[in-house]
Amino acid sequence: MKFGVGQSVRRTEDPRLVTGAGAFTDDVNLEGQLYVAFYRSPHAHARLRAIHLDEARALADVVVVYTAPDLASLGALPCRAQLTDARGDPCFIPHRPALAEDKVYFVGQAIAAVVAESRQAARDAVELIDVDFEPLQPVVSLDSAVSDVAPLVHEERGHNVCIHFERGDAEATTKAMRGAAHIVQISVVNNRVVPTPLEPRVSVASYNDGKFTLYNPSQGAVAQQGVLARSIFRVDPADVRVISGDTGGGFGVRGEVHPETVVCLYAARELQRPVKWCGDRSEMFLADSHGRDNVSKATVALDTKGVMLGLKIETLANLGAFCSAVGPFVPTMGGGRVVGTVYRSPHIYHSVRCVFTNTMPVAAYRGAGRPEAAYLMERLMEKAAEATGIESPELRRRNFIREGDLPYTNLAGIPIRSGAFAETMDLALARADWETFDERREASNVSRKLRGIGFGCYVESSGGGPEEEARVSVSGDGSVEITVGTYSHGQGHETAFAQIAHERLGVNFDRIRLIQGDTREVVFGGGTGGSRSSQMGGIAVLRASDGVIERGKRIAAELLQGGKETVSFEGGLYRVDDRTVTLQEVAQAAVRPEFGGDLSDTHRYHRGEGYTFPNGCHVAEIEIDPDTGVIEVVRYTAVDDCGRVINPLLAEGQVHGGVAQGIGQAMFERVVYDDGGQLITGTFMDYAMPRAAHLPWIDVSFNEVLEPSNELGVKGIGEGGACGAPPAIVHAVLNALARIGVADIDMPLTSEAIWRALNRRP
Repeated sequence: MKFGVGQSVRRTEDPRLVTGAGAFTDDVNLEGQLYVAFYRSPHAHARLRAIHLDEARALADVVVVYTAPDLASLGALPCRAQLTDARGDPCFIPHRPALAEDKVYFVGQAIAAVVAESRQAARDAVELIDVDFEPLQPVVSLDSAVSDVAPLVHEERGHNVCIHFERGDAEATTKAMRGAAHIVQISVVNNRVVPTPLEPRVSVASYNDGKFTLYNPSQGAVAQQGVLARSIFRVDPADVRVISGDTGGGFGVRGEVHPETVVCLYAARELQRPVKWCGDRSEMFLADSHGRDNVSKATVALDTKGVMLGLKIETLANLGAFCSAVGPFVPTMGGGRVVGTVYRSPHIYHSVRCVFTNTMPVAAYRGAGRPEAAYLMERLMEKAAEATGIESPELRRRNFIREGDLPYTNLAGIPIRSGAFAETMDLALARADWETFDERREASNVSRKLRGIGFGCYVESSGGGPEEEARVSVSGDGSVEITVGTYSHGQGHETAFAQIAHERLGVNFDRIRLIQGDTREVVFGGGTGGSRSSQMGGIAVLRASDGVIERGKRIAAELLQGGKETVSFEGGLYRVDDRTVTLQEVAQAAVRPEFGGDLSDTHRYHRGEGYTFPNGCHVAEIEIDPDTGVIEVVRYTAVDDCGRVINPLLAEGQVHGGVAQGIGQAMFERVVYDDGGQLITGTFMDYAMPRAAHLPWIDVSFNEVLEPSNELGVKGIGEGGACGAPPAIVHAVLNALARIGVADIDMPLTSEAIWRALNRRP
């Protein structure tokens, strides 16, 4: 089937987007709209003594200036991660208002909002705001935050630890490690990054007849509707309509409600006029939630054959100044779902202390805890291979979860049901010509380049919320509408979901339309995050399509003068003996009163408590110029197991995107604050993003091991590249530097960092 599951169908979205016909939120302009701009804190930690607004209010075209007391009736920005520690005590969730109240907690925190007739007037007025600050000592680094003499971010807490999360038996793990032939320990930094989607955040809000309308790029309009209605404005969700049009990237930052959106909605209600805000890139460095940022120590014990006996992982995770929507969840439950990754260990202890600092809050970022877990585990296994003298692939092979172990229940108590981890690694090494690397290294030596090769294995968990909904409706003209609660911000859902429905219903692929991102049309949905769309939305679409077929059988039986039990369906045709009727004809008949009025079905899919576990092996080959420290990635091989591949072309694009972000973190990206909490890397002049020239041709292939827990056999593909790339790149660089005695190096591997390592400079 040309447009069915498994076919490389080109994205139907692309002609519209590449010809400039996309409709992004900044393209939305409502009649009579006002504009908002924000005064943001220049201090990382300070009390607000007084806020002087008279000059700003007096400026021409300024309508109003809001501060925290104006928004006192609103609820705080919520955190969904309601975790408990080993004693059952809940994590500490500090109050986070949309505008700072009596203190500021990080540079960039919004203090005042100016609403004006034009964007420039709002920005000019912000410059006239004067605030009396009482500076307080900030805490910036993780080490200083847990010191006994650390300044307190939140005084009411009494210390800077949000929660100490623990899983596993520490005592049993320590006991299992005693007498081991090898004890290997490693400490690694997972550097803080900024999401930087192509489209900055933007909100356009209006209020009419007692109801809000919000245009806002998101990763799921229904989720934003729920937070805004229930937690912040305390109104019926039906009174808040959220519309997400075309969205230029998500990466986690679109998955939560931000202060600017709250202010826009509040102003629209109070002023009875539409209000718009669009952040610029420098503002987004200050105001977008950051990602990653933790320091981990891992210890593994192995026997004489290199088989794991016990594993300890201890992490300090930086939450920033507040708990974002999922902040404490990411390093604990998020990463904790894959602790140990693709390896078996009879004893595991996992400890995470989530820590507050006077920095931008940290939230979900592509992979949300799983790339961090994969990076740490792969660095540990590579170090173990060095310590035992066992070759890297062989050491992993001895410790992989085997076919006979499946389903394998991991430390989080979740079964991994499918995967061929050794086979996937072998496929990747073969495609990367691992065995002939020495020949290429010699050729690089001639050119005075240092060449290295490395790989990284991973498993990540996908699924997100356990429920998803889809509605499939067939019209009398033969067209099909699919309404889903997931949301595409670049993944190609219009194409992939149409392929599923096309194969099931046998309708013309070009007549299938996707409806998403508008809560007037979409009443339920968990959005897109955690690589959940194919396995959650895809299954919902599949089952709703089956529901349509089943509903049509009663109508077809009447039209064909046969019993319903005698009706079969295939390729868009209902059949009784040699008599047939098309799906379109059944849809035309469905409008008759005796048949209920339409041919449609809504299915809410509940997968249970389990997750799927995409996995893979990525291999990187690099060259280093010893004079400058510049790294060139000369080859990159990715073999991923995402279950059944719905569309190889789309899946390959998802791998490319994940690898690009993984390479960015590994080689270029790092958020830097100085000791005073000032953001040093606040523009693209200081924060380095990978460019096209930095990315090699990526050889992508798939090892399709079907997932038994769903009919499509899918697992997810969106975040694998971000899991596989960092360890592959770092191991390749360390392989190249091993001959000069460099054993460890932390991300990002900038040319300066490499040059200093080569020249033994601190």
